[in-house]
Amino acid sequence: MKSRIQMSVQSNGQIRCVYDETIELSTLGELWIQRGSHVEPDAHGRWSVDLSPVKGPSLGPFRLRSQALEEEHQWLELHWLNASKS
Repeated sequence: MKSRIQMSVQSNGQIRCVYDETIELSTLGELWIQRGSHVEPDAHGRWSVDLSPVKGPSLGPFRLRSQALEEEHQWLELHWLNASKS
């Protein structure tokens, strides 16, 4: 499986990305990592994504955790990655 990582370079020099171990991010400078979401199961074994840490919606439920993680990643790339830092 090929890995990919999208990065957004802000005008102040900060780099934003959805955390990934594809590259050693610390080589780019000091790291500041914050939680973007919570992916949790419900009582029926379905998975939901809570994007409230980045002022996003709830997604799901999904039958598989991998589906929830993929939707989480896609939402973060589309709606958070290039958003101006608040």
